This record gives sequence, structure tokens and C-alpha cells, in this order.
Amino acid sequence: MSAFGRKNGVGGMAPGARPSFGVARPMKGGPAMPPSEPVPAPGGDQFPPLPGSNGGAPDKGDAMSRLSDRANSVHEQLEIGGFEASVHKIKEQVLPRLLERVDPEAASTLTKEELSEEFRPIIMEVLAELKVTLNRREQFALEKVLIDELLGFGPLEELLGDPDVTDIMVNGPDQTYIEKKGKLTLAPIRFRDEQHLFQIAQRIVNQVGRRVDQTTPLADARLKDGSRVNVIVPPLSLRGTAISIRKFSEKPITIDMLRDFGSMSDKMATCLKIAGASRMNVVISGGTGSGKTTMLNALSKMIDPGERVLTIEDAAELRLQQPHWLPLETRPPNLEGQGAITIGDLVKNALRMRPDRIILGEIRGAECFDLLAAMNTGHDGSMCTLHANSPRECLGRMENMILMGDIKIPKEAISRQIAESVDLIVQVKRLRDGSRRTTNITEVIGMEGDVIVTQELFNFEYLDESDDGKIIGEFRSSGLRPYTLEKARQFGFDQAYLEACL
Repeated sequence: MSAFGRKNGVGGMAPGARPSFGVARPMKGGPAMPPSEPVPAPGGDQFPPLPGSNGGAPDKGDAMSRLSDRANSVHEQLEIGGFEASVHKIKEQVLPRLLERVDPEAASTLTKEELSEEFRPIIMEVLAELKVTLNRREQFALEKVLIDELLGFGPLEELLGDPDVTDIMVNGPDQTYIEKKGKLTLAPIRFRDEQHLFQIAQRIVNQVGRRVDQTTPLADARLKDGSRVNVIVPPLSLRGTAISIRKFSEKPITIDMLRDFGSMSDKMATCLKIAGASRMNVVISGGTGSGKTTMLNALSKMIDPGERVLTIEDAAELRLQQPHWLPLETRPPNLEGQGAITIGDLVKNALRMRPDRIILGEIRGAECFDLLAAMNTGHDGSMCTLHANSPRECLGRMENMILMGDIKIPKEAISRQIAESVDLIVQVKRLRDGSRRTTNITEVIGMEGDVIVTQELFNFEYLDESDDGKIIGEFRSSGLRPYTLEKARQFGFDQAYLEACL
């Protein structure tokens, strides 16, 4: 007898009874399968093989060859030659002699067109001295390069004037990358040397009353057209001065334009329009370069023209499409480390300026709590952007940012404040083919215990990839009744909102 009250062995078992603990059952085996029969998949029916060209299995040869090509590739620097190189070579000879004949203070008061007219005879004089003969095309190109050097941003002017370029990344004087249609390429420009590049960086930041040098090697600035600029100089940047410019479209982007670009579906566009018009509190979440600011600018078009809107940013880059809009900007500390004005200071001050809505360009720290307080104190329709990879992560980041401050309140109270303040989270993402899509529109419903409850209204589902690398997907509605329907009803959009979400 065993310890379990049964006889040892299989023979002593009652018919149909289970084997006793520890008794091994023989494996069901059979004769070896003939080689002509197909070998079953290793995972059986539960884990079928991935579809592919190699008899149902993925084509490993093609994938491995691509990895091998990438591992053995050699990246060559782009050489500038031909017409551009000859013009720049002549410019280096003409520029010092030109500066001797020009009064910089008088030149700075003229426009580019006026300066071009004044420079033409002087340039011809200098060329005659140097015994250089140019044709008409080379002469115009030389004039443009010289005026860009004196009044503009040198080699960057050509890239700033190209409407297809969305990002400019200068990695030292010898390497500049640009983004066109979501893809990075090497730009055919070079700076004379590190000193030349540093002077242009100083010219950019000085326009907005900021400075960049060895004591303050980091600077955020903006160009006249609203483009965002970040500058970092040695010793922090080891390759020399680095300039990152995020250009914005001259024509204001609307939600309908984003829909036509394929960033969202027609129903999602209707939902976002109603959210903007119905004064819902919206958080736009996404990664770097995913289109958060563009989405915020597009949503601002739906704000009632009679509302007073205040925007608060580190470097003013929002361009709201509203008549009654007042932009505010933070201020860095002076050389003594005094006089800094933070986003939190501006939010507190904005509450005394009778705003209808407060919009934060981006929240990075404890100012998140001030924004939530504004959302809860009669400033419905407030909006902000933050960096996060999903709506759920967005809520976690907001909790963490508030905890980064010196606010002595429990985490449950912070979660409850977020759940009561935020209505919608709009997740935008830049996919690997360069396209920017609105991947999620999620409602914040409330609290269940100590967890914030959300409900997804729309999402983007990846389906396939085309031969030219474009991602194919589908925008899908969850078909759920929106929790924020009551807010839409107050503005008469309840029926349209319900139809868009279902």
C-alpha cells in the first residue's frame, strides 16, 4: 500500500481511475514517419508558422542579407562640388574686401532687396580687383550668398527657404542633415569653420533676447516664422556647435488637412472637432517629432472666437488660429542665476488674467499640477502636450511629474485629480515610414479603487507594409458610447458626437 491508500503500480488501479501521484504513464509512440510525409510544424496547430515565401516559413535569406548589407555598409561624406563649390570659393575671397567697404550699422537698416542693389556695384569693383570674371548666373548666386552671410543665417538660408524641409540638424561645421517627407538625408551645405557656425548660432538666439556661450551652452530660441531652434555648443557638444531647427508650415494646418494627409479617419476628425468646440480638457501625447504641436494648433481652430486664450511655453512656437490669443514665454536665469520665470509661475499668473482657456505647449515637471488645478477651476477646454508612448503611459507620466515637485499629497489624490480634470487623451505617433498618425483617442472616465479607468474610442491597427515601405493600417472605432457625451450635449453636438463614435 502506498501513502495514499492505494496499491503501488498501475496494475492495482481500478478501471478508469487516474494513476496515482508519481506514476509515469508511457508515451504514446508509433513507427517513425516516412520521409515522404510532411513534417508537422514545431508548434503544432497552436503556434502556426509565419506566412512567407519559403513554404509557409519566413524568408530568412532575405532578412539576413539585409542585416549583412547594413553591417558591411560604408557611409561616405557628401562632397560639395561643381557650381556651388566655385561660388563659395569666390565668396571667401570677396567677403573680406566687401566688409572693408561697407558700414555694418547702415547695412543692418536695409532690407535684403535694398542691400542687393547697393552691393551690386561694390561686388563688381571687388571682382575687378581680384581679376575674376563671372557670368550673369554666377553673379546673382554670389550676391545671394553674400547677403545671406551678412543679414541672414549663411548656408542655413537655403534650407530654411525650402518648403519641403521640415527639420534641419547641424552636427558641427562639416555635417548637416535634413528631413524631407519623413526621411533623413545629408544636406549639400558646409560651414567655413566652427567659428562661422558659432556666429550664426549666436545670431539666431540673440534675436529672441537669449544667449549661448561657454557659461550657458544650451539655448532654446525661435525664428521669425515660429520655427523652433535648439542650440548646444562645446564643451557639451564634442563635434562643435549643434543646431536643431524644427520648421513649421507657413499655411496653418487644420484637422481636415490632417485627415486628408491620412493622419486620421473622417470619424476621428469629427470627434476631435467636437472635443475642441465642446471645451473638453485634452492632453496630446506622443514622441519627439510625432506632430503634437501640429495637432494642438489644428485643435485650436475649433475654439470659439469669443474666448480669451492664453498659451504658456518655454520657447513660443504655438501659432493659434484665434483672434483673442495672448502668448506667454518663460525666462531663463541671468548670469547671476537670478530672475528665472518658470512655466509654473506663468500658470499661476495666468489665472489672474481672466482666461477662458489655458494652453501649455509642453509639460515636463511639477507645472502639471498647476495645469490640472486650472482645468478644475472653471477653465474648461484647456490643453497641453507631453511626451509618452501610449495613453496609459501618459497618465503615469502625469502622476510622476507631479510627484517630482514638492507637493506633499498622496498618490491616490493625484490620480483622482487627473481623472477628474482630463477628458480626452489624443495619442499621435510617427511611424517608421515617416508618416504621422493619430493612433489612439482615449477617454478618461474616472477612478476604480486607486486605478484611473480609461475607455478607448478609436485606435489605429497595423495591417501590412507595401512594397515601397509604406505602412498600411486601419482606423477603427470601438463602437462604445462616449462618456464625455454630456459635455458635447451642452454645446448641441451630442447627436453628431454619438454618430462619430459608434
